[in-house]
Amino acid sequence: MHYHVHNQLNVTFSRDGQLRRRSFLRCLPAAALAAGSLDWRSRLAAQASQLRTKKKACILLWMQGGPSQFETLSPKPGHASGGETSAIATSVPGIQIAEHLPAVASAMDDICLIRSMNSKEGSHPRASYLMHTGYIPTASIKHPTIGSHVAHQLGNPESDLPDFVRIGRVRSGGGGGLLGVNYDPFVINNANRTPDNTAPGTSTDRYLRRLSLLGQLHDEYESAEQRQEVKDHRKVYGKASRMVLSSNMKAFDIAQEPAGIRQQYGTSEFAAGCLMARRLIETGVTFVEVAAGNWDTHQDNFSRSAELCGQVDKPFAFLLEDLKQRGLLEQTLVVWMGEFGRTPRINPRAGRDHYPRAYSVALAGAGVRGGQVIGTTDPGGVGVEDRPVGVSDLLRTIFGSLDIDSDLENMSGVGRPIAVVDGGELVKEVFSG
Repeated sequence: MHYHVHNQLNVTFSRDGQLRRRSFLRCLPAAALAAGSLDWRSRLAAQASQLRTKKKACILLWMQGGPSQFETLSPKPGHASGGETSAIATSVPGIQIAEHLPAVASAMDDICLIRSMNSKEGSHPRASYLMHTGYIPTASIKHPTIGSHVAHQLGNPESDLPDFVRIGRVRSGGGGGLLGVNYDPFVINNANRTPDNTAPGTSTDRYLRRLSLLGQLHDEYESAEQRQEVKDHRKVYGKASRMVLSSNMKAFDIAQEPAGIRQQYGTSEFAAGCLMARRLIETGVTFVEVAAGNWDTHQDNFSRSAELCGQVDKPFAFLLEDLKQRGLLEQTLVVWMGEFGRTPRINPRAGRDHYPRAYSVALAGAGVRGGQVIGTTDPGGVGVEDRPVGVSDLLRTIFGSLDIDSDLENMSGVGRPIAVVDGGELVKEVFSG
């Protein structure tokens, strides 16, 4: 479930005077709202400062569709598997990446590459769910996604901004799951504009009076029906209501950034998402996911991968630099990954197909030792040759970097305790080399 904010109180009733269920669920319930005279800016600044000194944050750069490792982080020049993609040197002697990522190559001192990722899921929905949750999908349990766990363990329930923001379309990325709707992502489709329906549309006093009336209707309906669905909506829209009245909504407005900074990030939608992610992290949000893609290059792999790399290269590299300049990189983990890699074999359409047996991810910040490569594949990139890293290993490493307890168990709706991560081991080399 995602938050959406409505500007007007617009409810309808049945002939017998009962509040219509669908009409009710379209409306905002009253939440714990502070008066407009509160100094939200000062409160959030103090909160963000406290968060940055005590807790960490994470930005997940999600490469929707499964990027080819050969055209990004693990090229194989001179081998048939490498195709027409060349490799370039990086800022770290001995480490090369694909020619389409020159800005990332210059930032390699801050980046740890894992080239030995592997899993058994080659279907987009299942693999995406697995990479986001550490579990395969089931009918009975909805597992929380990475951002939901971060929001759960690191988030500030008193914040008037969401703890988990997702920018762009993510297929099968999941949400709060068994943790509840409090930990669902706030979804933004386009970072080049502020979120839709996040202004009251009237005076603050009138808006609060409308919410007060709606709160009375809400209480009556909940008392009569006692439905969990109503309680969930109260939580979701309560957060949304605080957002509407918050001056810190300006964090979503990238137009306030200096032109020079925006130019450094680039002009793609992904660039806008990365810039918004930095603004949100700086304001105190604990987890932001930014999606790019589609990387599903079953045909024209080389030209499409080059184009996609062009969209993510500068934003990824400058995001690290921007965080570093602001003193945020040491406490902010940046993860670059997709659901799987692409086949070593090039198909008749000049494309690469799904390949979970061996692929790559990148990590930076939050204690990660940059300038290194963990794991290797054989000369053709067919299989992992050294230091295999599974999905559970990666998630334990992500959570370990953020000081999150991977063994914490949350109770599912069927009465079964579910650990944040099932199995796996921390990849210690990420932090020590």
